[in-house]
Amino acid sequence: MHEGGLAQTALEVAAERARERGATRVHRLTLRVGDLSGVVPEALRFALEALSPDTPVAGAAFDIEVVPVECHCAACDRPFRPADVVYACPACGALSGDVRRGHELE
Repeated sequence: MHEGGLAQTALEVAAERARERGATRVHRLTLRVGDLSGVVPEALRFALEALSPDTPVAGAAFDIEVVPVECHCAACDRPFRPADVVYACPACGALSGDVRRGHELE
C-alpha cells in the first residue's frame, strides 16, 4: 500500500509548514487526489489517521478532494467527463487522449 508512504510524506510536509509559520499544531490537511492518480482515497485517509498520532497533525481534519477525469474533445472543442475507460466525447463520439484533469496528487 503506497498510500502509507504518501500519508507519511504529507504529514511531514504539513508539520514542516506549521513549524515554518511558528505553529505547533495543524488543524486541517487538504489533499486533492485524481481518479487516475493510482491512490485510493479511503486507504490514504486510513493511513493519515493511523500515522498522525503523536505528531503536530494529530486530531486534524483530513479533507480529501477526489478530482474526476476530465478530457478535451478536439472535434467539439469542449471539455467532457468520460463515462468509462473509453474516452469518447458524449456529444460527438470522437475519442480523446487529451486528459486535462484526474492525475492530481496535491
